[in-house]
Amino acid sequence: MAALSKSIPHNCYEIGHTWHPHCGQAFVHITRGALAESLRIYGTLYLIAAVLRKRKLNYYLHKLLPEILQSTSFLTANGSLYIAFFCILRRILGKFYFWTPGFGAALPASYVAILIERKSRRGLLTIYMANLATETLFRMGVARGAITPLRHGEVLLFCITAALFMFFFRCKDGLKGFTFSALKFIVGKEEIPTHSFSPEVAFSKIDRKIKHREEVSRRMSIIALTKKLVDKVCKHGPRHRCCKHYEDNCISYCIKGFIRMFSVGYLIQCCLRIPSAFRHLFTKPSRLLSLFYNKENFQLGAFLGSFVSIYKGTSCFLRWVRNLDDELHALIAGSLAGVSMMFYKSTTISMYLASKLVETMYFKGIEAGKVPYFPHADSIIYAISTAICFQAAVMEVQTLRPSYWKFLLRLTKGRFAVMNRRVLDVFGTEASKNFKNFIPKLDPRYTSVPPELPIELS
Repeated sequence: MAALSKSIPHNCYEIGHTWHPHCGQAFVHITRGALAESLRIYGTLYLIAAVLRKRKLNYYLHKLLPEILQSTSFLTANGSLYIAFFCILRRILGKFYFWTPGFGAALPASYVAILIERKSRRGLLTIYMANLATETLFRMGVARGAITPLRHGEVLLFCITAALFMFFFRCKDGLKGFTFSALKFIVGKEEIPTHSFSPEVAFSKIDRKIKHREEVSRRMSIIALTKKLVDKVCKHGPRHRCCKHYEDNCISYCIKGFIRMFSVGYLIQCCLRIPSAFRHLFTKPSRLLSLFYNKENFQLGAFLGSFVSIYKGTSCFLRWVRNLDDELHALIAGSLAGVSMMFYKSTTISMYLASKLVETMYFKGIEAGKVPYFPHADSIIYAISTAICFQAAVMEVQTLRPSYWKFLLRLTKGRFAVMNRRVLDVFGTEASKNFKNFIPKLDPRYTSVPPELPIELS
């Protein structure tokens, strides 16, 4: 690995904005492309979010557009300020060092940009970028031989994360907000110790439901009979007195949990594939059928379904064995349920949840007075994380997550790919590894180093 003090004499046109020799014009081009892509991303995102949250008319009239424009300004600034600081650093230092094209230019650009974004969104963006930066650093370490990847490492990380998350979920005031609501949706309210229904109230409600079903069953013969049979099978069977799934025995409780979350996972994956399937609707109509029987649909369904069923099954088993309901059961049940990721291995999911867990524990430490609070910590972490990712995008794109690289290409209208990475190969990171055949056509009037001369570190 090249020393950080080494440098090359090329100017910003020769390395960065190779499509235009003037810095001002390059800045305008990047800003224009980033603005269009940002509007498309956030316009769609905020509109869908508003519909799903059932926002009132007042929100659409007075808040939707300002929120879209603020987030658009943030993302546009992140892209345009990067190229601005790229050129400014070259003019100040007079050379390019190993750290300046990526980390050096992206750090101030990202910090200024995140201050434009709404405070309520900074935490989420910080977690995402910190997760991405950690994954990128890990890949850099693997590429240099400093880190040896652990087999099924993402599954092991998910097991640990799931165990701690489920423990906090079971504890009183352990989790709040979206995280609590999400876990409540996944595993069900029956696993919350402070369940709102007492057994007596729950059974009285069941009795009322049964009476109502008997009245309806006179009108609906076959369907009602089938439903009644299923209810009888589910209700009659082993259920521990500490279990709060009053309408089901322990076996049907686990089976129902699997079926429900398998369906959710299957439908989520189907929805994610809809845009790509409809793009080929007229050219390749047969691809529309693959939307429903794609392998990934069943893998995500199996992952979510087995996670819930293993967690519920283990919790019920421990209640039977220990004859009590304890928050510590969630540690064992959560860690065993984490093995379900074998069906759908995802470093992204594992890293994101681990980052979210660290954030949760940090804020719990602040509440307990055991961890100091750092003002603007989210903005600083976001800036550093984004700078690390930009450093990888410039110097060793092979270590960057492919989806994020595609996002950078969309944001810059493909201009991130036309950097002169062949010149940067002298730093020893194989910058041009994925761009072997690309040589930018530069105007000799604006170059500081003749292209035919060999590149040497100074």
